[in-house]
Amino acid sequence: MVRFFGAVMARDMARGFHAVRLARPGLPDLPEGRPVIVCATHPSWWDPAFCIVLHARLFPDREGYAPMKAAMLERYGFFRRIGLFGLEDGPRGAARFLSTSQALLADPDRVLWVTPQGRFVDPRERPLGLRPGVAHLLARMPEAVALPLALEYPFWSEKRPEALAAFGTPLDAREGGTPAAWSERLEAALTGTADRLAALSQARDPSAFENLLAGKRGVGGVYGTWQRLKALARGERHAPDHMAERP
Repeated sequence: MVRFFGAVMARDMARGFHAVRLARPGLPDLPEGRPVIVCATHPSWWDPAFCIVLHARLFPDREGYAPMKAAMLERYGFFRRIGLFGLEDGPRGAARFLSTSQALLADPDRVLWVTPQGRFVDPRERPLGLRPGVAHLLARMPEAVALPLALEYPFWSEKRPEALAAFGTPLDAREGGTPAAWSERLEAALTGTADRLAALSQARDPSAFENLLAGKRGVGGVYGTWQRLKALARGERHAPDHMAERP
C-alpha cells in the first residue's frame, strides 16, 4: 500500500509541477541507528504528497509515519494504512502526539514527518510560529535526530510551478535541553533552512537543485500541439520549455 500510494503521489506531482527539485547537497549525513524527526514548513496542500515522494526516494529502508487531524483521518481512512495517525486539538491531542510519537520512534529505523507550524503558512512569514510539541518530544527522546526541511512552490519561467525542497543541518537531541530551549533551536534551524531555500528560489538557478521528478513540460493544449507540428514540419527537435535550463 505504501509503495502504491507513493507511486500515485509521484505521478500527481509530476503532472502538477514543471519539476520536483531538492536543493544540493541533498540529504545530509545522519547518524546510523537513530530515529529521525523531519520538521517541515507547511506552505501548501501539496506538502504531504511532497513528503511522501521525499521519503520514498531518500528513506527507502525506513518506515515513515506522520500525524494528521483526526477529523481528516476519519474522512480519508486509508491513510491509516500508510502510517498516519489521528490527533485532536487541545491538551488531549498534544498528549496523544507525544505518547504515539515516542512509541513509534522507539524503533531506530523509523522516520516521523511533522509540520510543527500546525497550519498553512506563507513561506516568507517570520517568525515561523512553531507549536511546542516537537520541542517537548526532543526533550524526552535524546536518541532522536531532528532534520529541518523547507518547502516552496514558486513559479519560475514555465506554465507550471516548481516544487522545491531543502534540508537543513540535523539537530542531535543528545545535546539535551528543556522544551523551551529546543523551541528556540528548532525555530532558528528551520528559519535558516527556509531562508536558504527562499534565496535559491529567488535566484531561479536549476543547477542548485537535484531533479527528483521531471514534471509536465510545455504549455499544452492547442498551442502546444501546434508547436510540435511546426517543429516536425521543419525537421527540428521540439523543445517544449519556455526557457532552456542551464546544465
